[in-house]
Amino acid sequence: MESEKVGIEGLLLVKPKIFGDARGFFVETWNKERYAEIGIDFPFVQDNHSTSAYGVLRGLHYQKEHAQGKLVSVSYGSVFDVALDIRRGSKTFGQWFGVELSAENQWQLWLEPGFAHGFVVTSEIAHFHYKCTEYYAPQYEEGIRYDDPDIAIEWGVKDVIVSEKDKKNNSFKDLFLS
Repeated sequence: MESEKVGIEGLLLVKPKIFGDARGFFVETWNKERYAEIGIDFPFVQDNHSTSAYGVLRGLHYQKEHAQGKLVSVSYGSVFDVALDIRRGSKTFGQWFGVELSAENQWQLWLEPGFAHGFVVTSEIAHFHYKCTEYYAPQYEEGIRYDDPDIAIEWGVKDVIVSEKDKKNNSFKDLFLS
């Protein structure tokens, strides 16, 4: 397994080793000891799995309290995955990082607590997995507009499909700078 720092402290791109042949492949997606060696040494308490169609954009989500660290990956299809630094006082506060996660590359993105997260599906269908360090707490859930011009995320999909809930998300400026 390889890991790569991506320019924003608290994010880590994990590239598990894929063992494959004509029959298929095998990949280790979690090993407590190996991941602790690269700095992912948090207790995971909840795993989530979502399925979405092309153009579905989920995010940018975070919890105001009980912030979740997330190890995210795709087991089928592909997505453009985004992490936005919302840690006040961070040198990279307000900056985002995006990467393609896919069944083909088997990469994982680690987001320590303090990031808003979202993704858009770039394949016909995608299966997305979240390994979380805190339980989902809907009473603390918040969202930032995916199309906020102050953040200017380049999603790469022109006509996105967004939930009614996410369409009502606030701007980064309204949430963090006012």
